[in-house]
Formats: sequence, structure tokens, C-alpha cells
Amino acid sequence: MNQRKPKRIGILTAGGDCPGLNAAIRGVGKTAIVEYGMEVIGFSAGYTGLIHKQYMELKEKDLSGILTLGGTILGTSREKPFKPDKDGGNEKPDLIKQTYRELDLDCVVCIGGNGTMKTAHFLSKEGMNVIGIPKTIDNDVWGTDVTFGFDSAVQIATEAIDRLHSTANSHGRVMIIEVMGHNAGWIALYAGMAGGGDIILIPELEYNMRSVYKKIEERYDNNKPYSIIVVAEGINHPKKGTMSAARYLSEAISEFTGHESRETVLGYIQRGGSPTPMDRILATRYGAFAAQCIAEGNFGTMVAVKDNSLTTVPLADVGGKLRLVDKEHPLILKARKMGVSFGDEY
Repeated sequence: MNQRKPKRIGILTAGGDCPGLNAAIRGVGKTAIVEYGMEVIGFSAGYTGLIHKQYMELKEKDLSGILTLGGTILGTSREKPFKPDKDGGNEKPDLIKQTYRELDLDCVVCIGGNGTMKTAHFLSKEGMNVIGIPKTIDNDVWGTDVTFGFDSAVQIATEAIDRLHSTANSHGRVMIIEVMGHNAGWIALYAGMAGGGDIILIPELEYNMRSVYKKIEERYDNNKPYSIIVVAEGINHPKKGTMSAARYLSEAISEFTGHESRETVLGYIQRGGSPTPMDRILATRYGAFAAQCIAEGNFGTMVAVKDNSLTTVPLADVGGKLRLVDKEHPLILKARKMGVSFGDEY
């Protein structure tokens, strides 16, 4: 009697670095091996590994000791295999399908953000079994309530804001801290609230400098000798493209109000390091659930959290969309009642 061969799956991590990637790899791999008896391989450097057939066999022992590690043991890249070459041609999708067939894969688990999910959907349309796991510090993947990496980024940003309070108070300065978020202001909103920001500027809310100046002056008039401004990097300003948002605000505030101001840009510090316990748990939940979805044949989907329950959404619904901060988000409404300015009050 012939025994059915065990399922063979691939895992890749694509896009920007993010705390929790190794936890997700571990969650998928350990569950696939221990619970379902699957064979697991890891592709190097995102979709590049699929294109060039660069991979490693992953045994259970290879997945031990990586839960707390930052980065990704598989490496990552921003390779977009469906983007045409300069001459208009593109053989990369065919190379990926060839790798998929030659390795006799039953599924590929793609761990990444919006771009990664879009590519995963394209691979699904090419006939491959694909499951996506959402990660990004920006928390802007559509279809899920939260992505792993976000909590870690918020903690790092909050710690930075905490440290700026004492310096701002000592010198009577306006301190501006710029956090990541090109299109979505989740990090700025949450870190700004957790860190006691006085003014929070996010891409989703149209601010005006008159409102910012007035808030700062009101604080000085009320014997509050300093102000903390938390700003997402993606806000609109007149010198966008040539100057950071924090630098623009610092120069404008100093010139208009006469108050000394300083800017801090956190940048890639938010992406690195060990994930928080919450991100370790979320990434593990996502990974384990992805393995379950493979066992059940639930392909062409992205695992997601809705109201703290695990579910799946079609990859076709995810690509090309962003989860942005709603202007009536409860945290914004609560913040306004506490006197926090979003630069749009006047």
C-alpha cells in the first residue's frame, strides 16, 4: 500500500525588515513539521530565492532559538518579479513556476507587506498554491486588524519620545520626532499617545501650520515651557522630497514663533532589534494558522486577525489597498478631548 507523500512547502520573507519575521518563520515551520509532518524549505532573499532557486531545507532544529531574534534567517529583498524589465520583457514569473514545479511544492508561504501580498496574489493567479502572512511596522496591510512588527515599532518610538521629554523641558524647546509612515499614521498616532505627544501629525489628517503655531503658543502662555511634536514621515509639506518632515517643521516653528526647536528622525531604528512579546505571539499565531490553512487546502488567502480571532481573507482583496487611520478613530477622538492637537483645529 503506497503512502501519500508528505506535503512540501516553501517559506519566504519579502519587503522591508521587521521585528517578528523569525517568529513567523518558526510558527509556520514548527507547526508544519510537528503537527502535520510536512517538509519545509526556506527561500533566500524574498522572491529572489524563488526566481533563482536559492533555498535551504529547514528542519525543526533549525527553527529553535530564533523566536527572539530580529531580522530574518532567510534574508529579504524588495524584488518585484512581475515588474517588466526595461525592454518590456519578463521571464521571472516563468522561472518562479519552474522552481515551484521542480521542487514539487504544495504551497509557498509569503511573509510580507502590501507589495508582497500583491505579488502573492499574482502567483496564485499563475496556478501556484500561496498563503500570505501580513507583516509591516506601518500596520497598513488591508484586511487585518493588526500586523506584527507594529507593536515593536511603537515601543521603540515611544521610548525615544520618553527620552525627549526631559531634554525638551530642560531647555524649554519644541522637540519634533519623526517616525515611519509614508501613507499611514498608525505609528505616529499610537507612539504619540503612548509618549504624551502634544501635537501629532499624520498623513490622513490635513494639518495647517497656523494651528501648530497656535498650539505651541498656548502651551507657553499656560506656563508649559516645552512641546513634543510627533510626526509621520509622509505628511505633506512644501519642501517634501528635499527635506524631512521634521526638519521642515523645526525650521518653520523656529522662524515663526521664535522658540528654539530641534528635530529627531528615528528612521531604520524602528525596524530593527528583537520583537516585543506581543509581536512574538502575533507572528507565532499567524505562522501556526498558515500551516493549518495549508493542511486544510485553504489557498489564495492571507491570514488575518479580526476582533482578535484568526481568519483568512482572499489575496485578491488585499493587493493595492491600504489600511489607513480613520479620521474618526476612537484614539483620535479621545486624544482631542485631552487637548492633543492634530494640527487641524483652527
